[in-house]
Amino acid sequence: PSTKLENFLNFFVDMTCEGCSGAVTRVLKKLDVKFDIDLPNKKVFIESDKDTDVLLETLKKTGKTVTYIGLK
Repeated sequence: PSTKLENFLNFFVDMTCEGCSGAVTRVLKKLDVKFDIDLPNKKVFIESDKDTDVLLETLKKTGKTVTYIGLK
């Protein structure tokens, strides 16, 4: 089956520890998106065709400062 190339979005999330990245993992798993967390650089990469605002609001549920950086 052909897979359409989805947006790979780059977010800055102010994570300081494994607990922070765990919180991000929990909220993103509910959205059913592919994602990767770069804890040392405080970045979260999300592969999704969902609206950026939806992803931003979801990440903000962790209580962390979140900034949308752009497409990777």
